[in-house]
Amino acid sequence: MSDDAPRQFEIDVPPEVVAGSYADFANVWHTPDVFVMDFVSLARPPQAATDADGKPITLVPGQVVQRVRIPPHQVFELAKALTQQLEFWEQETGRRTSG
Repeated sequence: MSDDAPRQFEIDVPPEVVAGSYADFANVWHTPDVFVMDFVSLARPPQAATDADGKPITLVPGQVVQRVRIPPHQVFELAKALTQQLEFWEQETGRRTSG
């Protein structure tokens, strides 16, 4: 196999994964060797609470519905793909995201 040959991926999505998982937000963190994306779904509505010092906070209960780990060099490709798809989405819908 030549490293210069074009690659064509054949990616299979198992039936139990096709529907996907809904996430309200994602939390991203890293170690020296891997980036981790935790996709989180809210478990119930936010509620008023207090922290350990008695200061008021809003508690937002959530549950990780999917954790994805990728190597650092793939983060750049993911960022490019997300940017490209966001631009396509904006063109198709006429909507603009904040930011």
